[in-house]
Amino acid sequence: MPTIKYYLREGLLAAGELTSPNQAHYGAGHERRLRLIRALLDVGGLSLAAIGEVLQAMDDPGRPVHKVLGAAADRVTPTGGETAGPELEDAREEVAELLRRRGWQADARGSAAESLAGVLCALRRAGHGGYIDLLDVYADAAEPVARADLDYVQRRVAREDLVESVVVGTVLGEAMFGALRRLAHVDVSYRRFESPEHLSGPVEPVEPVEPVERVEQGGSGGSGGGEAGAAGD
Repeated sequence: MPTIKYYLREGLLAAGELTSPNQAHYGAGHERRLRLIRALLDVGGLSLAAIGEVLQAMDDPGRPVHKVLGAAADRVTPTGGETAGPELEDAREEVAELLRRRGWQADARGSAAESLAGVLCALRRAGHGGYIDLLDVYADAAEPVARADLDYVQRRVAREDLVESVVVGTVLGEAMFGALRRLAHVDVSYRRFESPEHLSGPVEPVEPVEPVERVEQGGSGGSGGGEAGAAGD
């Protein structure tokens, strides 16, 4: 298969066990690594070069799991782009203040922090600096998600399973969280702007109408005259 040969040539996939001069056997480990590569490529959006760096970190037995998580995060997190100068420095200080305020043990100049600083600059350039007031709202939402990610990782016992879970949770979890946020946007937007309740406003309860009593009128018409009188009213 040309794709497997390419991954072998690029060092992303270990060589199989030779069964003949031009054939090799690939086991469950190869299949698992191949699925991981495809997931990082197709869903995570990583380049093959970035995938190679992540896999290299995964395969280093001396690399602490926390460092592997950092390597995966560095590959999936975009940097601040071309923004530079005082605007970027101000944004970096805002990010550093956020980390201090929340007590987060993260590098204020790491890739994630640089990415956030770039976002703050972009928001201001777009005329939506007020959106930055939502930083702590986003942080409040991110903390339980991060804990859930790491709870999932800690259930893995073997280092290979644990490290792979870190990478998958970082790269593909990012894609899952973004997709869920977009779905929530659609739902909240519909409920606020398109739902029948919004368009028509609250429906006032309708008071039940009491039936009109028929009044019998006396006189020579008798009951017939009474009916005529009721019909004429």
